[in-house]
Amino acid sequence: MPLPSRRGKPLELRVQRQILWVGSAAVPLRNVSWVEVFRLKPAWGKAGVYSLLLVIVALLVSARLDSTGGGGGPTPSVLTLFALVVVCAVLFWSRKPVLVVELNSGSTIVLTRPAIDELRAIAGRIVYAIDHPEYEFSTVLEQYNTTNNFGSVVNMNGGRGNTGFKL
Repeated sequence: MPLPSRRGKPLELRVQRQILWVGSAAVPLRNVSWVEVFRLKPAWGKAGVYSLLLVIVALLVSARLDSTGGGGGPTPSVLTLFALVVVCAVLFWSRKPVLVVELNSGSTIVLTRPAIDELRAIAGRIVYAIDHPEYEFSTVLEQYNTTNNFGSVVNMNGGRGNTGFKL
């Protein structure tokens, strides 16, 4: 049995005796309903709220600088432009390639790796293992979680009674 994954460590994904191991979680391959690889699009609504907050903060900072007599301070348009550039850079930088494995129960497992071609190869190996019971493989991935983009955490959603992993 694989060791349980620790925060900040890579995650082992392997197929052994028709069982898909995602870290220490075991899923029978017969319960896999589909496997897909794509680039996860950023949450534009969340980014809009963040950019609005950054614009407000930029305006407040600019007004504060003007009221203290620092007339040579940055103008509101410069601070606003800087805030928008930061939000756009974060949005375009955050498009991650992901491997999604959905189970018959409706649960999904989302994993990521820097190269989308590697994820496609892993997805093909999972699908091949479904039809060939003798096939086994092992690989190392990063876990992806929408609430913690800087650590290695699994994101499991849906299913009956599934609450996911608690951090």
